[in-house]
Amino acid sequence: MTLDTPRAKNLALLLLAMTQFVLVIDASIVNVALPSIGRALSFSQADLSWVVNAYTLTFGGFLLLGGRLADLMGRRRMFMVGLVLFSLASLLGGLAQSEGWLIAARAVQGLGGAIVSPAALSIITTTFADGEERNRALGVWGPWPAPEGQPASSSAASSPAGSAGAGCCSSTCPSASPAPSWPRGSSAKAMPRRRRGASTFPAR
Repeated sequence: MTLDTPRAKNLALLLLAMTQFVLVIDASIVNVALPSIGRALSFSQADLSWVVNAYTLTFGGFLLLGGRLADLMGRRRMFMVGLVLFSLASLLGGLAQSEGWLIAARAVQGLGGAIVSPAALSIITTTFADGEERNRALGVWGPWPAPEGQPASSSAASSPAGSAGAGCCSSTCPSASPAPSWPRGSSAKAMPRRRRGASTFPAR
């Protein structure tokens, strides 16, 4: 499949953005169901947090591996592999009958997400031309809050314009420092003047 036409690019961007949204929301939406999951599978209060942690830890821990696999084996191929892995793990998690089963399924979900996310970002940066087109695509793909372990500024750091913009928003950017201003209704003439003949050196 080629992505030469604007319509094909927009459809691909829609798919990638929806995929990223599912990956991100899956890290937190399970918190709503934790009480019912604990009652249904007889989770202890200490082990219940692993339903969330198993996903976020594997997602953050395997992101670099997922990016490297996308470089070596092809970004589109790894995107599809990760998407299938994530979908199968989601199905197994829905059919879970025990604590270990559900936690293992959540961990595999995180692994699938760690493969999908960097591959999707790589597809965007190679499909859309550098400049306004790529910045718009990254703006659509990247506004979702990142799961634990994934840098929230990964999309901005992938483009020179995004990284420069992020850098100038910090307090260390010289151009971001506020310019001095006088209070409203005042002027430089209202400032106290130094008395004529006063020394600029401190008195001993």
